[in-house]
Parts: sequence; structure tokens; C-alpha cells
Amino acid sequence: MRLGVVLRRTPGVTRWVSFAWTATGVLVGAQDASWRELRREGQTIEYHADTLTLELHGAETEAYLHGLSTQVPCVYVVMRESEQIDVPLEVLLVTASPYEAQDYTDSGEELVEKVPMPAGLIAWVRDFVEEFHQEEVFVKRKRDRKRIDEKEDGIGDARISQMGDVYRSPGSVRKERLQ
Repeated sequence: MRLGVVLRRTPGVTRWVSFAWTATGVLVGAQDASWRELRREGQTIEYHADTLTLELHGAETEAYLHGLSTQVPCVYVVMRESEQIDVPLEVLLVTASPYEAQDYTDSGEELVEKVPMPAGLIAWVRDFVEEFHQEEVFVKRKRDRKRIDEKEDGIGDARISQMGDVYRSPGSVRKERLQ
């Protein structure tokens, strides 16, 4: 599904940052746009920065289900500072998976913004999850049938002299004779 990303530029609150950027919304079914101005109120400007495709994958349905179960379902916009002078931020990705968004926050190079999903997008993602989600069956791991009360070869065996043996008891150390 094609989603247009709306970014808001507000004046910075410190002398070191002239402007602050936040993702404020997505436009479902938007046409291609490149930093088209949508609204201006004083020094605050909203732009339709870019239009990207939101792709859903069957293997990620658990993440989508987790995102839909929150109080306010959201999509995540991943951005990076642009090297171009006329484009301040490069919009890299729009995802409905909170797990994928978290992976992008780990590097520290990308800016990840959480944007509320419109009602039509919530219905589309929910339909996808209902069609493709399969619960994973929990399988309890069984123990090995190995005896754990037996001594292992060379570990803790008093007959084998090992100075670095952490399992050796102090009483098992042979005392040297003085004569």
C-alpha cells in the first residue's frame, strides 16, 4: 500500500538547533511527492516529504499483531539525515512492525518516528494478520538422559594433576613432602 509521509518542521528551542523535524501523519494511497508544502502556520511547516510502499510479510504477522494490540496502533517512519542540501531528511522506510522499527533504533544513525495508523490502514493490516497469522506451538525442550552425578574425565579427578582445575577441592591437593 502506498503511504505518503507527512513531516512537520518547527523552530528549534535552543540556539544549536534551528529546526526540529517530526513525522506527524501518513496519507493512505498518496501520489508521489517530493517535499511538497501542505500547511504553514507561522514558522511551523508541514510537508508531504515522500511516498513509500508499506509491504507486509507473512513471517512478520506476530509483530503486526503486537502493534495492533496497543492502545493506539501505529506505523513507524524511518528517516536519516540527507546529504543533499535541498532535502533535509531522507525517508527510508514505513513499517507496521514495531520489532523492525526497534532494529533501526539500535544503530543510532536513523531517526524512527511513531505515527498513528488511520482507520483504513488498521483494517487492512488486521485483515492481513487474520489471513496469514499462524500461532507457533510451544515445544518444551526435553533434558538429555545423561547422568549428571558421575564425574567427568579430567575434571575434579584427584588422580589427574591440574593446577587450573576449578572443580578440585582443597582437600584433594597432594601435599609435598619436605624430605
